[in-house]
Parts: sequence; C-alpha cells; structure tokens
Amino acid sequence: MSDLAEETPKTSYLRWGGSLLAIVLLVYLFRRQGWGDIYSAIRQIPVWQLILAFLLTVVSRLAVAGRWYALLTVTEMDVTWWRTLQLTFAGLFASNFLPTTVGGDVVRLAGAVQLKLDSAISAASLVVDRLVGLLGMVLAVPLGAGPLWAWLITAQGWRDAFSTSWLPFLQIGQKNLWTRFRDLFSRVVKSFAFWRDHPTSLLVSLGMTGLHMLCLYSSLALMLQGIGDPIPLWLIGGLWSFVYLVTLLPISINGYGVQEISLTLIFTNVGGISMKSGLTIALLIRTLQMVVSLPGAAFVPSILGGIRQGEIENA
Repeated sequence: MSDLAEETPKTSYLRWGGSLLAIVLLVYLFRRQGWGDIYSAIRQIPVWQLILAFLLTVVSRLAVAGRWYALLTVTEMDVTWWRTLQLTFAGLFASNFLPTTVGGDVVRLAGAVQLKLDSAISAASLVVDRLVGLLGMVLAVPLGAGPLWAWLITAQGWRDAFSTSWLPFLQIGQKNLWTRFRDLFSRVVKSFAFWRDHPTSLLVSLGMTGLHMLCLYSSLALMLQGIGDPIPLWLIGGLWSFVYLVTLLPISINGYGVQEISLTLIFTNVGGISMKSGLTIALLIRTLQMVVSLPGAAFVPSILGGIRQGEIENA
C-alpha cells in the first residue's frame, strides 16, 4: 500500500507485468470502442464543466496536503503549510510521471529529511496519512456494496468479469494479500502510537480526506453529466471506493491501467453507464490528476538530487 515498503524483485516484476498487461487490455478496449467515439464523448462535455472538474481536482489535491499537514502539526517539528504543500505535490508528480524510478512517498520522506525533520516521525506520519486515506475510502464502501454484490452474484456478472480478463488480475494478487494485510495491521499499531494521543489531529486529517473524496466524486459526476450518462453522487462514491481498493493490489505500478480497467468495468456493469462513458471518464480523471500534479515538477529535482547525493555518500 505504501511506497515506503521495501519492494522485492519478484514484486517488482509482478508490478511491471501487471501494468503492461493492464495497459494492453485498456488499449484493446479503447480500440474496440473506437477512438472517435471517445473523442466525441469528450467534446460533449461543456467547457465550464471541464474547468470546474479541474478546479475540484485542485481542491482535492490541496485537501490531500492538508491531511498530511494536520498530522505533522502535532509532532512539534518545524514544518509549515507551504513546505507540506510543496512536498505533497512533489510526491504526486513523482507518482504520476516517475513510476519507474521512485515512489511518491519516498520523495515526500526524502524532502522531509532534507528539511531536517525527524525521519522516523516523518515516515510514521506518511504511513498514518495513507491509512487515514484508506479509512475514508472504506467508509464509502457500503454506498456501493449492494449494487456491486447484486451484479456479482448473477451469472452474467461473472461472465462479464471474466470477459474483461479482470479476475485473473485478482488471482495474481491474492497470494500476497494475506501478507500485505498482516503487515498493514502491524504498521497500524506502530504508526498510530503517537497520534492516538492527538485524536483532534486524526479527526481533522479524516475531514480533509472527506473533502478530497467529495471533490473527486463531484468531478466524476460533472463529467458523466456532461457526457449524458449521469450517476447519483452517492453511488459514484461507493463504486469508486471499490476501484480504489482494487488499485491497492500489488499488480501494477501506481495503478496504471488497473484503475482505468476497474473503473470502466465497475461503472459500466454496476453504475449502468455505457462502455464509451466508462472509458471516457477513466481517461479524463487520470489526465486531470496528472495535469494538477505538474507544479510538483518544480520541487522534485532538488529532492531527487538529495537522494542521489545520499546514495553517493553512503557508497
């Protein structure tokens, strides 16, 4: 779940292979649907709705930074909102554009260390930050659990799942699930040791997660409405929570391809939208998130330079 976790060569090969297979399947779905149809669907969305969806994505990213800042403020470390924002966007940029070299959490941790912040507390805050984000998504699961279960228990639902070649991904990842959840529980116990005495910080952090989720779901609702395939906001939240949980499986790099395929599969079969709409919003939401993370490019070079310098000094 976290980029801070040590990745073995076997896991790395699995992620590379899963990413490649997911992207191949995604390209196949786009080709089968037709690029022209996707382009025409995008053109259906009014410009003002795209702009509003972009602004909502910006607020979503600011909320993610606020979530981490709320955790750092009680550590008595000398950290400012502006520095936290810089490191957050640097991490987002690294996750979106540098998946083959370094993860977003590693960039954030390296940046925190360069700011002379305590490395152990900084690392723990990143783990708790991820866990609070995960908790927010888990709380939204009941919103989509009923419709998703109703689809899965039907024979057609299982045939659709197999026809998109998605279940093999789950089978690949399930061998590592128990180990990952066991490690996750261990990290929960250790990481919350400091913040359990500061419940207000955790509640504020969870509130920032709620704001992030509301902005994300609203941007999806806007784009679907623009395409002419609307879904209720509550159902979008429930379905996206499952998409998020699927991307946590260690079968791709930063969820590339996996997020898009799972979003298209779940929103099409459970949400009732067309394949064209599913592929369109999958493409748009990834694009919006990448564009919004671009400011992080201004801060990544110095952080990566510090990482490399540390490697040289430790050689």
